[in-house]
Amino acid sequence: MLKSIATACVVVVAATSCLSAAEKAAAKKDVPPVLDFKMKSLDGEDVDLSKYAGDVVLIVNVASKCGNTPQYKQLEALHEKYGDQGLAILGFPANEFGKQEPGSDEEIREFCTANYGVKFDMFSKVVVKGDGICPLYTFLTSEKTDPKFAGDIKWNFEKFLIGRDGQVVARFDPKMKPDAPEVVGAIETELAR
Repeated sequence: MLKSIATACVVVVAATSCLSAAEKAAAKKDVPPVLDFKMKSLDGEDVDLSKYAGDVVLIVNVASKCGNTPQYKQLEALHEKYGDQGLAILGFPANEFGKQEPGSDEEIREFCTANYGVKFDMFSKVVVKGDGICPLYTFLTSEKTDPKFAGDIKWNFEKFLIGRDGQVVARFDPKMKPDAPEVVGAIETELAR
């Protein structure tokens, strides 16, 4: 009996060690390509976006001095309403459009907290268009990696919705408010999956 158990254990260990690199990768927690990035938080800490795998994620390029800046209020309301159901809102300050995000990370944090009570996850300022574009936004806007929703970011507060399966399922224009029926409906649909 002990000999057959030992033999079975050897067979299992041998089978496990014979897995190909692809099979080993698949055995690890699947990280969708859109979340396979490390970004800096406003506090300067590395954040592995894979921690959001399995959540519904709304990625938004934000700015403090824009006509769309009041959207922070609606984004925070979505966070409060749906955060415990699996919605993660990720704010990425960017200064490409009218230089409307000139502040430092510390100034951005203070502004968001004081004016809008932002509690959703905010990240260090990034480039979302043109020279120096960060890898996350290269992925989101590239025809090769996101053919359905590819194209340059038009302005501050453009929104990408990522489903629980890690697929980009929607892209919303900067002027479309986060509490618009189209946005809320898409979020609720993805949360229900």
